[in-house]
Amino acid sequence: MIALGTAVPRGQPLTILCLGAHADDIEIGCGGTILRLLAERPRTSVHWVVMSAPGARAREARRSAARVLRAATTRDIRVEAFRDGFLPYDGARVKETFEALKSRVSPDLIFTHRIDDAHQDHRLVSELTWNTFRDHWILEYEIPKYDGDLGHPNVFVPLPAAVRRKKVRLLLSAFPSQRSKRWFTETTFDGLMRIRGIECAAPDGYAEAFHGRKITFDPGVAGQR
Repeated sequence: MIALGTAVPRGQPLTILCLGAHADDIEIGCGGTILRLLAERPRTSVHWVVMSAPGARAREARRSAARVLRAATTRDIRVEAFRDGFLPYDGARVKETFEALKSRVSPDLIFTHRIDDAHQDHRLVSELTWNTFRDHWILEYEIPKYDGDLGHPNVFVPLPAAVRRKKVRLLLSAFPSQRSKRWFTETTFDGLMRIRGIECAAPDGYAEAFHGRKITFDPGVAGQR
């Protein structure tokens, strides 16, 4: 494995944008990576946007994001009210939300859904991410689901054991509305992170994985962290 760091050196402020279609997407897809970034990059600001989280799900989304982002220098948590499963049919309004977001933040790093995700809401969020933020570092996260649509990621973030445990603990405690779902379990989240940890030879055996579709290799800055 080849280790490359962010182009923003340590000690300088880092701005991250996290985008999710549903209340728990960001935590599942990149929660561990965010926790690690905040622990290792104390001058980090995070903008966190969830597109669909009705009723109790909205309360869960806000509470969970606040817990994940506790160590952030600044945090901006937004939960929109688009209808679950209908984002493509509300496309114009979702696009307007992205355009408004672009006017508020210019992030150094963006986390979004995988563009080949089988869920239509996930795909639209990813498509609009690329459409709106055309000159940014974008990493697409993965969500395990019944559709069996996991791909072959090419960017890995090894997770220390404490971070991996914290991610799972936060997920299971923050989203009680999901506990009845047969896939929303500790073994699901640990299992995927374990597989990705094997694939990247993570020191503690666990990792989160992403699809990096446009990453420029610059020999002059390679290895900065």
